[in-house]
Amino acid sequence: MSKPLLQVRDLSVVYGRRNAATHALSTVDLDVAVGGRLAVIGESGSGKTTLALALARLLPPEAVVEGSIAWPGLDRSPVGGRDIGYVFQDPGSSLNPVLTIGEQVSEGARRHLGLSRGAAKKRALELLERVRIPDPEAALRAYPHQFSGGQRQRIAIAAAIAANPLVLIADEPTSALDMVVQAGIVRLLDRLVRDEGMSLILITHDIALASGLADAIAVFRDGRLVETGPTPQLLSRPANAYTRMLINSHIDFTSPRLIEAG
Repeated sequence: MSKPLLQVRDLSVVYGRRNAATHALSTVDLDVAVGGRLAVIGESGSGKTTLALALARLLPPEAVVEGSIAWPGLDRSPVGGRDIGYVFQDPGSSLNPVLTIGEQVSEGARRHLGLSRGAAKKRALELLERVRIPDPEAALRAYPHQFSGGQRQRIAIAAAIAANPLVLIADEPTSALDMVVQAGIVRLLDRLVRDEGMSLILITHDIALASGLADAIAVFRDGRLVETGPTPQLLSRPANAYTRMLINSHIDFTSPRLIEAG
């Protein structure tokens, strides 16, 4: 049996101390396969984003972490930006308003791949074309405020994959967008992950989105992993009452949006 890319064991994350402590995650065990697609679902406050930040080593300094996050499929400690690409819910939090798009998309390639300025610019242009930004040559010289929300998210995705990461973590990448734009972003993620052979960790509250993009689903509630399994099995035969409640309260998985996004 091949080694998993990522292996989480007894992971707990606590914010604060003593009486004011908040247990964001409690004793989580989780594996992500090489090239696998895992959707992490749950309601707000379930610990989904804390898990994503812990995996990417982006937790704030006040977070107290116990347990282990190992990368058997990498055989070394991952480098953020190089091995792990991260797409935030709001691209405004990851795109710098005073730097050009070209500077921001090419930064990862220059820093982690050692490309020259000219080669990194060529790489940025290629990525903007791949994420289908209109007039990518002009976009290199433009600034984030000159693009729509959906276009900014596409640019953020381009920046996240500039150094050819092994895993892409997408934290609610469509929740701030309208339905039509959401479908385009989902198709883009599906295509990029497939073409690049990346693993995907999708953080979402949207079960329909998870079912269309992920081959496995992990369900979180109050900082605990309550159930995980292959997507078809978990959706058709959920073992946990909370998972059943989430599924029963959600939209039909054959919705037009999901068909369009697939």
